[in-house]
Amino acid sequence: METAENTKNELVLRMEDKYEKMSKGQRRLADYVRENYDKAVFLTAAKLGETVGVSESTVVRFAIQLGYKGYPEFQKALEELVRTKLNSIQRMEVTYGRISQSEILETVLNSDIEKIRQTLAVIDHRAFDLAIETILNARKIYVIGIRSCAPLASFFSFYLNLVCDDVTPVTTNSSSEIFEQLIRIGEEDVIIGISFPRYSMRTLKALEFASNRKAKVITLTDSIHSPMNLYSSCNLIARSDMASIVDSLVAPLSVVNSLIVALCMKKQEEVISTLETLEDIWGEYQVYSGDELNPVSASLPGEEAEDE
Repeated sequence: METAENTKNELVLRMEDKYEKMSKGQRRLADYVRENYDKAVFLTAAKLGETVGVSESTVVRFAIQLGYKGYPEFQKALEELVRTKLNSIQRMEVTYGRISQSEILETVLNSDIEKIRQTLAVIDHRAFDLAIETILNARKIYVIGIRSCAPLASFFSFYLNLVCDDVTPVTTNSSSEIFEQLIRIGEEDVIIGISFPRYSMRTLKALEFASNRKAKVITLTDSIHSPMNLYSSCNLIARSDMASIVDSLVAPLSVVNSLIVALCMKKQEEVISTLETLEDIWGEYQVYSGDELNPVSASLPGEEAEDE
């Protein structure tokens, strides 16, 4: 199976398909974009035209001929091309090589805010509702996320366990271990696969395994074109930002939070009962007394003795 690294990008396919029917100016644009996508992604329509030697209107017509509504939509497709073509170090150099050290905090936080906005604009509410119902009706729930997605899977599993009866976070030290943990998965179960570029082949194989055994498959990934969606009937799309060496998964975490809240609202009585039981257990076994500080009334060790 081809991975995202060697599968041709949609923009590239469109340019290849339309190339023979393009004007000379449009062909120059296509050639430049293919060879210099890492530079073209930051150019306005006017600047791209000036760089290639054509008018701004030619650039706009070029975008429309490729099937995009206008230059902004074409530029988003170009960003996707950059994301899939460049490795982590190159993405960091292209994106953050243009800003000063003092601007990093503001730039990164604003980028995360924008990813949440984009996610809100594109997420399928019907898919979100279907995910909730599928999880609630499942006999057993498996959650898998590998590498940078592992914290998301762990966080999701922790809170799912407070809401649902049988939750298994799939540990991922090796492929064989994954299949051993999924050996009893069946049509009454659901697996939730979380993966963002670079996509995990182990996660993909786990979803394929579960799908072959008629289990329900829910995916949380970055695009409708993600290979994670091959085996899924419920696709949740959250924008990620792979522009730097650190994967920004703020928007996917927001979707996970939304799923947890929605599940809790559907099972309010059970969740309240579970939390009350846990509070009793935590108190009886002093789970938190020596481990965590109360954020409201905590004092530092030794302060009580000094006050007496």
